[in-house]
Amino acid sequence: MKAAAAPEPSNAPVFTALDHLATMVAIVQPDGRCMFANAAFEHVLGLSRRSVLRGSLFDWFVDPQPLRDTVAAVVRNDYATSRLEAQLKRGSVHGDLLPVHVIVNQMERANAVVVELVEIEQQTRQDREERALDQAQANKELIRNLAHEIKNPLGGIRGAAQLLEMEVESKALTEYTQVIIQEADRLQSLVDRLLAPHRKPHVVSDVNIHEVCERVRSLILAEFPRGLTVERDYDISIPDFRGDREQLIQAVLNIAHNAAQALAERITIGDARITLRTRIARQVTLGKQRWRLALDLHIEDNGPGVPESIRDRIFYPLVSGRDGGSGLGLTLAQTFVQQHQGMIECESIPGKTTFKIVIPLP
Repeated sequence: MKAAAAPEPSNAPVFTALDHLATMVAIVQPDGRCMFANAAFEHVLGLSRRSVLRGSLFDWFVDPQPLRDTVAAVVRNDYATSRLEAQLKRGSVHGDLLPVHVIVNQMERANAVVVELVEIEQQTRQDREERALDQAQANKELIRNLAHEIKNPLGGIRGAAQLLEMEVESKALTEYTQVIIQEADRLQSLVDRLLAPHRKPHVVSDVNIHEVCERVRSLILAEFPRGLTVERDYDISIPDFRGDREQLIQAVLNIAHNAAQALAERITIGDARITLRTRIARQVTLGKQRWRLALDLHIEDNGPGVPESIRDRIFYPLVSGRDGGSGLGLTLAQTFVQQHQGMIECESIPGKTTFKIVIPLP
C-alpha cells in the first residue's frame, strides 16, 4: 500500500507558531530535507523560506557529518535530545559563517526531528545585555539613594552658611560663606540632575523618530555652526511609535553633544562629521523578549574614539572621558532608552564611534 503524501506543513498552525521564537528552528527528516523553517531561520540565512525548504539542512553546514550522525541517532531513539557545536553557512555564496549551538530533539511525528540553532554570538550578546540591564538598575538605585543622602545635609549646610553670612561683618569672611553657598548650589544642581529621570513622568504620545533627529540636528548645528557636518541617512518608512518624545530628544542629544565635543580638533580643521542613521531591524531580541520589528538608530562620528580605559564603563554614572565632564549624559541616555524597553550600545575605534539605539516598534 502506497503511503499518502505528507501534507505541506509550512502553513500548519502547530508549525507556524514557531515563527514567534527568537531562535532558528527547523523540522527535518532523516535525510536532512526541511519540512519547515521558522522566520528566524529564514532571516539569518538571508533566503526565502521557499529556498530553504527546497534543499537539505545539511547543505547549510561547513561540516555536515556530525549533524547527520546526530539526527540519525535521535531518529533511531538512541537519544531523546543531543547537542553539538557547528558552523552555519549564510548567504547564497556561503561566504559568511555563523558559529551556532545545535540542539536536536525528537518529535511525536515519525521520521522527523526538531533542530534548533542558537547563535553563539547572540547568546553572548543577550548575556551582555542582561548584565548591562542589571548594572543599570543597580546604578539607578545607588544614585537615587546617594542623591537623597547628599540632599538632606546639603540643605542644612547652605542654610547655616546663609545665617552665618548675616552675622559676620568681615568682608573676607563673607567671601568664605559665599564659597560655601555656591558650592552647595553646585552640588544641589548635580543631585537634581541625578534624580531628574526618576522625577519626571513618562509622557507617552506618538513619536516620529525623524522629528527627534531633526530637532537634535538643529540644536547641535546651532551650537557648532562651523566645521561640523551633521548628515542624515533616514529610512522614511519607519512608522511612528508610542514613546516620550522629550526623553528621546534628550537621549539622542546627549550622545550627539558628546560626539561634537569629542570632535573639537576636527571641527577646527573643518572635517568633523556626525551621521544620524535610521533603519528597521527585524526579529530583534531585547532582554528576554523577541520583537518582530525595531527601530535601529545609529549616531556615528569620525572623532578620536572612546578611550579604551573607560570603554566598558561609559554608561556608568560620573564616568567621563573629557576634562570637566559630569559623566551623566550617557547614563541619562541609557535610562531614557531603557524606559522605552530599548537598549543602547557603543562600538568605538579611532576615527569611528557608533552609538546604537534599538527600540521595539509596534
